[in-house]
Amino acid sequence: MTEDEPLGPCPICGRPMIEGTAVDRHHWRPRAFGGRDWSWVHQVCHRMIHRVFNDAELAHGFDSADTIRAHPDMARFIAWVRRKPPDYVDWPKSPRNRH
Repeated sequence: MTEDEPLGPCPICGRPMIEGTAVDRHHWRPRAFGGRDWSWVHQVCHRMIHRVFNDAELAHGFDSADTIRAHPDMARFIAWVRRKPPDYVDWPKSPRNRH
């Protein structure tokens, strides 16, 4: 696979992914909780997932793209990040109301 070859849409934000520094592997269930399944996601989406959820939350209820996208903090983030180019890399801000 070359750096310019698309990986498909990000399961979190839906933007196209291109192999390189803008993508990261995300384990849907944290490895500390026995997780093995993972997918490529944008790095900025991955960082936001781990800002919003701790490992226990990811293991018990937020272990799929559907449940992660449905969370209000993630929905706001996704609406914002969808306007960014596929190779956008930055540290997303923490949600205001951490649960």
